[in-house]
Amino acid sequence: MTQETILIVGASGTVGSLIAKKLRESGAIVKESTSRKDVATSSSQKVFMNLATGENIHEAFSGIDKAFLISPPGYADQYAILSPMIQEAKRRGLKKVVLMTAMGANAVDSSPFRRAEIELEKSGLAYNIIRPNWFFQNFNTFWVHGIKQSDIIALPAKEAKTSFIDAEDIANVAAKLLTVSTFDNQDFDLTGPQALTHGEVADAISKVTGRKISYENILPETLAKTLLGAGLPKDYVDFMILIFGFLAEGYNSKITESVKLITGLAPRNVNQYTQGAKAHVAK
Repeated sequence: MTQETILIVGASGTVGSLIAKKLRESGAIVKESTSRKDVATSSSQKVFMNLATGENIHEAFSGIDKAFLISPPGYADQYAILSPMIQEAKRRGLKKVVLMTAMGANAVDSSPFRRAEIELEKSGLAYNIIRPNWFFQNFNTFWVHGIKQSDIIALPAKEAKTSFIDAEDIANVAAKLLTVSTFDNQDFDLTGPQALTHGEVADAISKVTGRKISYENILPETLAKTLLGAGLPKDYVDFMILIFGFLAEGYNSKITESVKLITGLAPRNVNQYTQGAKAHVAK
């Protein structure tokens, strides 16, 4: 049986790196996109592609059978990032495309993520769309500074519950969808097994660290100021504040069975996440 070559966009990210690892373990040939020309030159497994400008997309898609697509953080117009890749996938007649957006992306057809989803749905390609909820891993990446420096998770989330999902489960789903046709041409919202407040996640982190981690509800403009101060573009900061507004109103609390349906495994719970993230949130 001929090995398939699968392109993983965002392969250095939290989810993409896990997908690449799982696919290689399954015997697939994996090409990883990178924005660094020097890295691509030094590795046969990596290919240069500038998602912001579209540079080298034709070459990156050369010789592949399937692709996993994602728009990296920092870009508010995800359609501008994703559409050229969807068009290239269609031009080359790929066997399968798995697109990752975000839970709630299909609420409004005019949103950038949804426009990309619709373009893929109408492409004639075999596809899957996965929409994960907020990642557990945000606590040991984006929000880790406050946890390590001040023992605080400060976000404008109110007391809303969110069915956080582990990146490992998202990767398991994506890897499965890239290697089977059972679920072709379907979309899936991906969640964890329970809906939790940020305060409840803080309590779970407290248990594994031995420190009291507190959750503090802050004003959206306070977070916006912090993100802008970190150098994020204003349009992306506005996007983040928008989706936090939906979270705070309870729109991210639903629980689905998609992870178990596709992988056969129950999604990881908060205690499994915190055990694995213990070293990352320790001082």
